[in-house]
Amino acid sequence: MRSAIENRVSRRKFEKEPIADWEKENIISLINQLNEESGLTMAFMEDGSGAFGKLRKSYGLFTNMRSLILMKGKKDDQDLKEKIGYYGEALVLALTDLGLGTCWVGGTFDKDELPVDSGEELACVIVVGKVAAPSLTEKMVRSATHRKVKSMEERIISDQPFPQWIQNGMKAVLFAPSAKNTQKVMFRYKNDTLSAEIANDYSMDLIDLGIAKKHFEIGAGGKFEFGNGGIFHLT
Repeated sequence: MRSAIENRVSRRKFEKEPIADWEKENIISLINQLNEESGLTMAFMEDGSGAFGKLRKSYGLFTNMRSLILMKGKKDDQDLKEKIGYYGEALVLALTDLGLGTCWVGGTFDKDELPVDSGEELACVIVVGKVAAPSLTEKMVRSATHRKVKSMEERIISDQPFPQWIQNGMKAVLFAPSAKNTQKVMFRYKNDTLSAEIANDYSMDLIDLGIAKKHFEIGAGGKFEFGNGGIFHLT
């Protein structure tokens, strides 16, 4: 999964060939495992292209987009969005290791086209499919993103030098995707305690917080508490 952090990029161009049965089985198995662990209700949708009709027509951002993962859970889960980011990124990295392409999508799709129970909230979707050669649009987006990656020093506030485990965790955080590439999640290391927080003034912010926490854990080991400002435990 560590190599997937460095190798994974958002993909918007896919092969016409649909996901194979064995790939679908692996995706569903991964989703079931993560749902059991998290209490989420994420679901694979073999053909969710109908929800993206307007997006494809207006902007042309996706090519041969077909399959989706519905990122959803119970409305009364106070950590819902953060869990979606945390467990969704674990899923994305596992799919990267399977050789599949993915893209987090927070809006600009028709939620009415997607199956969601009355007690659930659909926060976003993950597009998944066989990966074609990068399109010109993907290359341009990737190039722009690489130019705008914030430094480690811009992402963490500390009153003391960083131990090696924090450096390892923050290196992984720098590869974490975020909505509009804002990279808003901030880490604080004070009195030998590390925490992570975000302004939470945009719909995808808490999802980004979960993604960043997952990346940090993969780099450093240990475990974050859920919650905005949640504390990290190394052991």
